[in-house]
Amino acid sequence: MKLSFQDYISIKLHKTDLTLTSYVKAKLEPYNLAPEQNLIMMLLWEQDGLSQHQLVTKLEKDKTNIARMASNLEKKGFIKRSHCQDDRRSLKLYLTPCGKKLGDEVIPIAEQFNDLVCKGISEVELMQMEKILEKMNKNVQEQL
Repeated sequence: MKLSFQDYISIKLHKTDLTLTSYVKAKLEPYNLAPEQNLIMMLLWEQDGLSQHQLVTKLEKDKTNIARMASNLEKKGFIKRSHCQDDRRSLKLYLTPCGKKLGDEVIPIAEQFNDLVCKGISEVELMQMEKILEKMNKNVQEQL
């Protein structure tokens, strides 16, 4: 083995992801919101009334995963799903008053988290990181 365990970029990315996810999970726990569910909520706080298909595309998740998360968010009272008038097979997700109120509390936490993660990192470095991550994703996707 020419690389040690700590030298693999995938290990470094994985450790960072675990640290970030653990922090977010702890911050969202008082709001009865899982990090994955928060992704849906963040998109709905930005644009209410997205279809489940739009969420599948934006989050690059499978339909079953999105449907399950949407169902759980609906059970918690954060969203309401309704059939599209144009296509009865398609469901749109709308924030409930409770879901809108939740945004007032969670969005500032997300912004604080973003500030924390980016502390000491310049705009140029962030842009470089984005380009590097895009290249890594492209490299792997070319092999699929």
